[in-house]
Amino acid sequence: MGGCLSKSKPVEVKVELTLLEKDKEADVMSPNGKASPFSDCRPNGALGHSSDEDAAAAPLRLYKPRDYVEASVCHVKDMENGQMREVDLGSGRALLIKEHGDFSAIGHKCPHYGAPLVKGVLSKGHVRCPWHGACFNIATGDIEDFPGLDSLPTFQVRVEKDKVIIRANKQDLQSQKRSKAMARCSAVINSSTGFSHILIVGSGPAGLVCAETLRQEGFTDRIVMCTMDKYPPYDRPKLSKSLESTAEQLQLRSIDFLQAHDIELLTEKEAVAVDVKTKAVTFQDGSRMEYRKLFIATGSKPKPMNYKGQDVRNVFHLRTPEDANNVARLANNKNAVIVGTSFVGMEVAAALTDKAHSVSIIGIEAVPFRKALGEKVGKAIMKLFETNRVKFYMLNEVSEMVGHHGQLKEVVLKSGKVLRADVCIIGTGSGPATGFLKQSGVHVDSKGFVPVNKTNVDGVYAGGDIVTFPFPGRSNKKVNIPHWQMAHVHGRVAALGMMGRPTEIKTVPYFWSAMFGKSLRYAGYGEGFDDVVIQGDVDELKFVAFYTRSEEVVAVASMNYDPIVSRVAEVLGSGKTIRKRDVETGDMSWLIDKGSQ
Repeated sequence: MGGCLSKSKPVEVKVELTLLEKDKEADVMSPNGKASPFSDCRPNGALGHSSDEDAAAAPLRLYKPRDYVEASVCHVKDMENGQMREVDLGSGRALLIKEHGDFSAIGHKCPHYGAPLVKGVLSKGHVRCPWHGACFNIATGDIEDFPGLDSLPTFQVRVEKDKVIIRANKQDLQSQKRSKAMARCSAVINSSTGFSHILIVGSGPAGLVCAETLRQEGFTDRIVMCTMDKYPPYDRPKLSKSLESTAEQLQLRSIDFLQAHDIELLTEKEAVAVDVKTKAVTFQDGSRMEYRKLFIATGSKPKPMNYKGQDVRNVFHLRTPEDANNVARLANNKNAVIVGTSFVGMEVAAALTDKAHSVSIIGIEAVPFRKALGEKVGKAIMKLFETNRVKFYMLNEVSEMVGHHGQLKEVVLKSGKVLRADVCIIGTGSGPATGFLKQSGVHVDSKGFVPVNKTNVDGVYAGGDIVTFPFPGRSNKKVNIPHWQMAHVHGRVAALGMMGRPTEIKTVPYFWSAMFGKSLRYAGYGEGFDDVVIQGDVDELKFVAFYTRSEEVVAVASMNYDPIVSRVAEVLGSGKTIRKRDVETGDMSWLIDKGSQ
């Protein structure tokens, strides 16, 4: 079943990622008169969509006057255009914004990780989170760019006798987030039926955002999301930063939430074959499901590492909450060894320093993060680790894992050095999880990535870590950007494409890391940078680094310099070019001006 088609012609599957002008005028206006960037995304009926009336018929919450609070928060002249202020209404706080002479009020915390949006960047009708770059429409509260799943609540604002008054629902003030209204499935289908109108393989951010976007845009047929994980979708980036967190604590959406919106989740369901001719996916348990539209978003898998002693226990790739929990338990007052200086490996090392007796890192480069962040930044971060008792063994590789009664006791390096080890974490990088696509009819390149473009074949879409896609920031060169944020974007684009609404989306890649309570933020695509311009003090880890390529700034990283990365992201997202000479002077006023237009 599923058929290995040795003679099938490779096809390129579709994730459409071209730029969206956020200020593009939409034909359809939201109830408050402001255009939504996705308001022109309407069902076309091709897949049994609901009508506009049905989509709008979301359940109404009925409130009594006592459910609301009203407060005068400032004088009209207290705020200038382009300003934001966090205000207290007694029952909670709101973000008050003044732009073009108009006031608006929304939730004050980013729903992603709770960042204070008042410290973010206000520009062209949206506010960008200072921590991770998510964007929210100041009129509707809708999330316009990722990461995160939820939008912000909005509050009524009026001016009386030069006083600005906000009226807000108390529950919304407390929650500081809301989910967009979603359609329900109207198709009568037995859950055991081996057919789904939409089949999503993978439950990471790409798969989850795809499913939610379909429902938000009025799709009313069956959606099935399958995953080899045993849990509902969870926040995987937190695994390496918070090793003792449970799957429930990391959960992005509960089973109840998914069921309430008719998104069927099949856990421990690994796809092993795809046949694009018969439009079917075969699973490891032997079952088979046919589809009308398929979204492949299986993410990454650890790269294999060759060494003696592959059967020794207590050697982990950090993939699941159980892996993280076991690492934390086994490292307690013991010796931990991390192989690889990837962000995951380094974050695990940082998280273990207050638990383990010793923490050692083995790397093949001389300096961690040199390729991604440059030598100066890499050395400064390396020094941070060394001051926190972490020992580095660089320009080295593992030769053997030595066990005692089957459990790890030593890690032998190719240099001959022997490290005591009770637990080992391998963080040497990852590759696309696309092995099951061999002979599927879906084209996979020599590195295992699925190249995607604007042509769609047989209803197959792909996104997330497994794809290379045309990136507008590099003249549509095909790139792979395995960021959590980028996977969200791919999921939305795929969903809108499935609904017959090919959508140009403008986004700036955004990445973050946390080590020893210090956050690194990164925006742009810096692959192949040829110089780094640094402002601030790298040794004190208070700096901003601009990565340039042919006299043009292509990416930025910072520590303790918020919201500079979000400001640069705003400029890059507007399509403007930042020249190397603009950042060499140390005068950042040009950036503040451009970021607040």
